[in-house]
Amino acid sequence: MSESPAPYVDSEVGRLRTVLLHRPGPELSRLTPRNNDELLFDGVPWVSRAQEEHDQFADVLRSHGVEVLLLTDLLTEALQAPAAREAAIAGVLADPRLGDDLGRVVRDYLQTLSAAELVAALIGGVSKTELPGGRGIAWALMDAHDFVVSPLPNCLFTRDSSVWLRGQVAVTSLALEARRRESTLTGVIYAHHPRFALADTLFTPDLEPLEGGDVLLLAPGTIAVGVGERTTPAGAERLARQAFARGLAETVLVVPIAQDRATMHLDTVCTMVDRDAMIVYPNIADSMVAYPLTAPEGPDQPLRVGGVRPFLEAAAQAMGVDRVRMIETDLDPIAAEREQWDDGNNTLCLAPRLAVAYERNHATNAALEAAGIEIIEIAGSELGSGRGGPRCMSCPITRDPY
Repeated sequence: MSESPAPYVDSEVGRLRTVLLHRPGPELSRLTPRNNDELLFDGVPWVSRAQEEHDQFADVLRSHGVEVLLLTDLLTEALQAPAAREAAIAGVLADPRLGDDLGRVVRDYLQTLSAAELVAALIGGVSKTELPGGRGIAWALMDAHDFVVSPLPNCLFTRDSSVWLRGQVAVTSLALEARRRESTLTGVIYAHHPRFALADTLFTPDLEPLEGGDVLLLAPGTIAVGVGERTTPAGAERLARQAFARGLAETVLVVPIAQDRATMHLDTVCTMVDRDAMIVYPNIADSMVAYPLTAPEGPDQPLRVGGVRPFLEAAAQAMGVDRVRMIETDLDPIAAEREQWDDGNNTLCLAPRLAVAYERNHATNAALEAAGIEIIEIAGSELGSGRGGPRCMSCPITRDPY
């Protein structure tokens, strides 16, 4: 049996070797018109169809030689370790809704579960009616169908809860309450699964808000970090400081984006499709800017902040190329807005000039093909209800060096 490749990611386009996905499960069936907004979905997806679409996505990756790791498998294996179970359960008990009395019942119940059952409870949630022996005022005031352990339907988007920078992992700090426990589970995997025993961690969930969808590895040593609805300027600064201190970056470009649901992450408006090319949402391409950060002059010194510049211009300089090609879609503003909402700019590169995209974004995909980018189209009518495309649904763990 061949040895698993070591984690290593230094770009968005190096040939993809290993990726982390989460096949949607019962947690999606927890979504209702009453709670889908709170759980950050724009609708109530057809679960079996979402699973079929995700299976197709995973099969596409496997057919191109990519090793697909599934979050539930890794988590089940990691939870064989007592310390991993303790950390995962502690993440649940940190919920301030529970209080001491109900918290003790939840703890005792979760401790009785097998590893597979615990994974199902941690991701799929536990409702009041499913928890035996409930007590306490928090319990008494809950509706029968309220969740004692909230489901995590956004686990589908594995990109956000961790980012690999070369051989080190940033376990991120998710901004919204509905998602925060996702990083607890990701952290349990990286801390306790034997496959990641040698991995160094450079960011932890207790730090300032930072989400993986806002982090683009433009080239070795050059990172772009979007700041907007999910990632804060302080989160970008913290990642930059950590990356500089460990020799993982020479330049970090901080890119402001609108604090809006449609543009929640940087990768909803642009992604790399070749070593020197990216697809960019045309309605904002001309207004995107970047603030270059470079390493401080010494310990305890501030990061050096360069002057604001157009994003593509700043990216080209940091990457050491003459220019970054922006793929032009020639869409009118309304059509461009529709395809951006449908994740048209959210592509996953399997190699330079080879990317996965949702099939419904016809004009964007046609423009990419015309520019020499081979597009593998996948269905996403149900997967997209959580506002995420192929890049959002995948966390690269190993890519070939740039």
